[in-house]
Amino acid sequence: MSMPERAHPHTHTPSATPHLYAVITPAAPAVMKELDFDSHDLQACVAMMQGGSKTFFAASRLLPPRIRTAAIALYAFCRVADDLVDEAAPGDTPLVVLQARLDAIYASTPHDHVEDHALSLLVQQYKLPRHLLDALIEGFAWDAAGRTYDSIEDLHAYGARVAGSVGAMMAWIMGTHNMDTLARACELGVAMQLTNIARDVGHDASIGRLYLPRQWLFEAGIDPDAWLAQPKFTHSIAQVVTRLLGEADRLYKQAHSGIAALPPDCRAAICAASMIYAEIGHQLRREGLDSVNKRTVVSTTRKLMLLASAWTQVHWIRVSEHTPEPLDAIVDMVQGCRNATPFTGHKAFFPNRAMPQRVAWMFELLERREAERLGLNNPQQTT
Repeated sequence: MSMPERAHPHTHTPSATPHLYAVITPAAPAVMKELDFDSHDLQACVAMMQGGSKTFFAASRLLPPRIRTAAIALYAFCRVADDLVDEAAPGDTPLVVLQARLDAIYASTPHDHVEDHALSLLVQQYKLPRHLLDALIEGFAWDAAGRTYDSIEDLHAYGARVAGSVGAMMAWIMGTHNMDTLARACELGVAMQLTNIARDVGHDASIGRLYLPRQWLFEAGIDPDAWLAQPKFTHSIAQVVTRLLGEADRLYKQAHSGIAALPPDCRAAICAASMIYAEIGHQLRREGLDSVNKRTVVSTTRKLMLLASAWTQVHWIRVSEHTPEPLDAIVDMVQGCRNATPFTGHKAFFPNRAMPQRVAWMFELLERREAERLGLNNPQQTT
C-alpha cells in the first residue's frame, strides 16, 4: 500500500501535547513491547486516521491484521509530520523538530506524542531503516519550499521521497527485504504520486504550486510562471497531463511484477490499490483530461469492480524473469536498505483465504457510504 496522497491542508486529531513545537523532554528508556492494536497509542492513531483520513483507514482494512497495525502507526506519524512542515509559521523550524523526534524514536526514547510512541514500537519491532523516513521528511520540506521541477527526472526524485519511501517502508514491514522487490514498491509509490499530480493540477495551482515538469510545459508552448498566475485548461495542458499519465502507466506496469514477490496475504490489497489508483488516470482521460477545473473521482461501483478483479488477477501475477533497471531517483533509497538489519521473528502471514472476507468487508463499507451519499439510509445508522 502506498502511501498517502500529496499533502493539502487538512484537520487531524492533535497529539498529546498542546503544540507541536513545544520543547519536549524525551521519555525515559523503557523495555520495548510489541506493537499492539489495543494499546492506547495505537488507538489514538486509529482515531486520528478515522477523523482525518477515512479513505486510508478504510483501505487499511484490506491488509492482513499483522500489517494493518503497523500501517496505521506509520501513516499517523507521516500525517503529523506532513502537517508540521506544511503549516509551519515564519520562524518555525519543523525540519529540526522532526529530526529531533526521529532521533528520539530511534533511541527508544520517543517524545510525548502518541504517534511517536507508536512509531517507536514499529521501528523497534521491524528494524525500519531510518533513511526512508528522512527521505519522506525531505519531500515534505520540498513542498513547503515551493520547489519546482524542471524535468520528469526531477519529478521522479520528488515522488521517490513523498511516496516511493512509503512504498519501500510498507514492503519492509510486510517482510520483504529483497532489493528488486523494494525497487518495485518504490516505483509503485512514484506512479501513484504522478497520478495524484495529474489529477490535482487545478487544486495545486490554486495554492500556488505547479508540479508539472517545466520542460514539458515549455515544449507544449506554455510559460509555467505565466500559466500559474492565470491557470486555465487548454489543449496544451491536456498534452502535458497525457504525458504524465503515460509515465505513471509505465511505472505501474514496471512495478506490477513486484506484487508477486510480496507475502501471499498482502498481494491482493496492493494489487487493488495499484489498480484503483491507475483507474484515476483512465477516468481522467475519459473526462477529457481537464484536471484544472475539476478533480476526477473513481465511482464506488468501479472501485468495487476493481477490488473483485484484483482478487482474481493476483493469482496470475508472476515475478518478471528480466529485472528492469530501477528509476535513478530510487537507487540510493533502495541501496540504503541493503545494509539495514532485517527483522526476524515476524508473525506468519495469514493464508489467502482471509482475503475474500476482507474484500467483502470493503464492499459492504463502500456500499453503505454510497447509500448514505444518495440519502438511502440514515447517516447516523452507518459506521
